[in-house]
Amino acid sequence: MKQDKRNLLIIEDDPGLQKQLRWSFDAYSVQVAQDRESALAMVRRYEPAVATMDLGLPPDPDGATEGLATLQQILALAPDTKVIVLTGNQDHANAVKAIGLGAYDFHQKPCDPELLGLVIERAFFLHALQQENRGLLQSQADSPMSGIISRDPGMLKVCRNVEKVAPADAAVMLLGDSGTGKEVLARALHQLSPRASKRFIAINCAAIPENLLESELFGYEKGSYTGAAKQTLGKIELASGGTFFLDEVGDLPMPLQAKLLRFLQERVIERVGGREEIPVDVRVVCATHQNLQELIAEKRFREDLYYRLSEIVIPIPPLRDRVGDAALLAHHFKNKFSAQEGSYALGFSAEALALIESYPWPGNVREMENCIKRAVIMAEGPQITAEDLGLPTVSAPEMPINLRQVRDEAEYKALVKALARVDGNILRAAELLGVSRPTLYDLMSRHGIK
Repeated sequence: MKQDKRNLLIIEDDPGLQKQLRWSFDAYSVQVAQDRESALAMVRRYEPAVATMDLGLPPDPDGATEGLATLQQILALAPDTKVIVLTGNQDHANAVKAIGLGAYDFHQKPCDPELLGLVIERAFFLHALQQENRGLLQSQADSPMSGIISRDPGMLKVCRNVEKVAPADAAVMLLGDSGTGKEVLARALHQLSPRASKRFIAINCAAIPENLLESELFGYEKGSYTGAAKQTLGKIELASGGTFFLDEVGDLPMPLQAKLLRFLQERVIERVGGREEIPVDVRVVCATHQNLQELIAEKRFREDLYYRLSEIVIPIPPLRDRVGDAALLAHHFKNKFSAQEGSYALGFSAEALALIESYPWPGNVREMENCIKRAVIMAEGPQITAEDLGLPTVSAPEMPINLRQVRDEAEYKALVKALARVDGNILRAAELLGVSRPTLYDLMSRHGIK
């Protein structure tokens, strides 16, 4: 039976207290360590979900230096372990310091087994939730849509549309501001299509000089120009059988637009300096942040090419229009970069979350990712503050005056924001909104929130 019990590590140098704690928590599989070396050995061997630790460990039993050093090494070795620090009545400053270093909680000595037992059980529960969440994330990691994180109805509709059109061979145009995830959706289109086993080739028309773009797209023959020492295949030809993603197609020069149009009509290409027509079977997906209709009116984009490329058009909403997604993405990026930096206990202050939700994010998800990465690195305490984000404060937009519309919009936004702030925890969202869990489920159902 003991092997089925959850592992609890007790780090304590007092033999009497060791015995008391072992007896109080016999429902767990208890391991005991009396110093840093034995504690680290136990962590390596048993990987306990929860540990209690006296800060006063030898050779510094009257101080906290050894205990704090042990805490740091435990969390470096096993970041998911929840360490509960045991401190004396006059040792509040070291307890706070331990929390700042990543301890889960602290409990004052002399220990009350019943209260400490509640703290331990809660730590086990949180550890189990995090492990379950990690398992779910891992199972979704290979999903073509794994790069899209959203609860916004508009963005969810975009994902459904991608899933619908992926099996077809029609040309798809993705329209959206810079940083909204156009390439992520283009890759999802490829991975959900029958061409998934073939290559996905992307090219950014705005990133390559005009005089090199033609050879990048169509390739060139040996000797076609100075420096062309060998025959080189173009990106379109390399993508044969798969998907060719033409990013920022609005920046394509007019001469190349004509050549691309011929390829889309005839499905053959000619390399630079070549005379042979080469058939290419490829699905074309393109994207741009520009208004192509305006470019057509200004004679900067061919209308016939636009209709060839836009058999199916999927507009992508900017982050500022995706209700609740800002906080949701902030939690996601915080967890991602905290894991990379080893700052597992980081959270957001209420002011930081309010600023994240009110900021318009002109750079969209890409700006959000860079901002949270910087904040994780710059944060000095256990929470990311508004100052760590480095964002300017913004004024709130004017609200509509129709009472029913105001009520419905406010209720929907409050639900989505609350769920985003607590990272989807229903119980905490209900507490934040001041309603019961059944009421919250009813409201979510009424507003179509899953």
